[in-house]
Amino acid sequence: MKKNERVVFKTSKGNIDVQLYGKNKPVTVSNFIQNVNKNIYKNKRFYKIINFPQVKVIYSGIYPENNYYKKENQNLNKLRRNIPLEIKLKKEIEPKYGYQILDPAGIVTLTNFFEKGSLAMVKSGERNSSTTEFFFVTNKFPELDGRYSIFGKVVKGIEILQEIDREDLIYEIIISN
Repeated sequence: MKKNERVVFKTSKGNIDVQLYGKNKPVTVSNFIQNVNKNIYKNKRFYKIINFPQVKVIYSGIYPENNYYKKENQNLNKLRRNIPLEIKLKKEIEPKYGYQILDPAGIVTLTNFFEKGSLAMVKSGERNSSTTEFFFVTNKFPELDGRYSIFGKVVKGIEILQEIDREDLIYEIIISN
């Protein structure tokens, strides 16, 4: 997928509109859209919330090792459990795959940074991303820049995202153009 899509997370707290970065992260966005079309995030909890002093990290998706994944989503077992980590640099035409930036001097070359409302895939190993798990950050989090595939950002509903807790659900995710 090489175009930017918008999706709406319909949650128990309200709607969160997200712009996906299909032009910069085509593999990650294509994988996510495929999951949305298969309704794998329907009625899923935000399973992990980490509260740091300046930022909250909110996890959701389907953790591949849990019983729900194996029992209720037999078709997901056919999917790869990870995709390559996808990082886009400003001067590059195509993203880099299986590559992360560890040198702080290289961070300025990124096209996307962890900022308020960023959406990224959970990592699955050093150079891969999960196919089904994602997380949001509620504020800047530069310590993660260059190490995760940021594939979207909240454009409406950041106040809803900030109120999400572990009891909340994603009722569904709708693709909106």
